[in-house]
Amino acid sequence: MKEPNKGGGFWNNLRQGGMPSAIASIRGGESAQQTAQQMAFIRSLMREKRRPEVLHTPLSELETVIFDLETTGFSHQHGDEIMSFGAIRVVGEDIKEEECFYTLVNCQTAIPENITELTGITGDMTRSAPSLMDGLHDFMSFVGHRVLVAHASSHDKAFLNAALWKTSKVQLTHRVLDTMMLARWLEPQRSNYTLDELLAVHDIPIHGRHHALEDAKMTAKLWVSYLREIAHKRQVQTLGDLYAYLSRA
Repeated sequence: MKEPNKGGGFWNNLRQGGMPSAIASIRGGESAQQTAQQMAFIRSLMREKRRPEVLHTPLSELETVIFDLETTGFSHQHGDEIMSFGAIRVVGEDIKEEECFYTLVNCQTAIPENITELTGITGDMTRSAPSLMDGLHDFMSFVGHRVLVAHASSHDKAFLNAALWKTSKVQLTHRVLDTMMLARWLEPQRSNYTLDELLAVHDIPIHGRHHALEDAKMTAKLWVSYLREIAHKRQVQTLGDLYAYLSRA
């Protein structure tokens, strides 16, 4: 009988470490296969070209995902990482309260005390959370091909791009709209465009701030408020119209 390969794998782990080690080797192989499948999905999603027909979609019918990230700091270039994803689906002005996404992420860097105080997220909470790849894959599965919306989106987009590159060597290709940019266009007289300020101005109750899902839900209400204002006061009907106005703002 041919002697089992001594170089590794199930039989070698069974010989050297017993059944637990052998089973772990199988699970490791399954994990690698799952990661490869997740990477393939993300790459496939990012290879999809932006569909030009979406620009002709009336804003009253536009499918969006309003999202927020909580991170260990403000600079992914200096090692800060995503701690959690939160998102909610919106169609036109209809916030789909039952279609939400939230996950913590097992970030590979320490969470500063001030960030824990701000978000309530501790190192113990993230250590038992899904990996970045798992969290990112599930988030992008929830997003699909929909337009993304965030407040002060440059921060979230930068961290998303860093995570996509780290896990899958791709960049975000989705369209991203920014409620802060909408506020600057529609309310140019303001001196403060923070989320807290704009929520207060639009009489949107503030609760659960700095929780990714709760922030996404409040941003969704702000997004809908702006959509209603645009519909009544501006000659903007489609996503393409909105881009054209924002480019001139």
